[in-house]
Amino acid sequence: MNLILEKYVAIDYDIFKGLVMNDEIMKYISGNAWTEHQAREKFDVILATNNSEDGLGYFKVFNQEGDFVGYCKLERYKQDDSILEIGYVLKKEFWNMGIGSAICQVVLDRADKLFPAVDIIGIIDPENLASKKILEKFGFERTFLGIENDLPTEKLTLKKFHTI
Repeated sequence: MNLILEKYVAIDYDIFKGLVMNDEIMKYISGNAWTEHQAREKFDVILATNNSEDGLGYFKVFNQEGDFVGYCKLERYKQDDSILEIGYVLKKEFWNMGIGSAICQVVLDRADKLFPAVDIIGIIDPENLASKKILEKFGFERTFLGIENDLPTEKLTLKKFHTI
């Protein structure tokens, strides 16, 4: 599956908010849709992240037909910047089509090229079985299950080879 990733830029706010202001899409991310204010604040953070380091950031994802299918991220993990964090959000009409796995593969390939020895974490809602299945398919293993920031949280980590 050929996917095209492009970093978000300022004019992309409307397509971003179309995803994050949708209850069904955001159910497993924040519990419910974001407000306009929350979406704007996050988008401003995304733009700053995208300008801070080449290769890392938040990316719009398009299929080979040029349809916007969602977004993904590869960024430094906020709790430990020696680890990368992966994430993805899909428009509902593209669920259960293998696109989540394809996005994960593309992002992991990018991570391998940029930082081949760096561990990668994925943070999901424990009830999001589709995301969990995708991450486990690529070798991620649970490293945390509990409540974080008042949300049920599961963290899965892909450990890379480390020399001692």
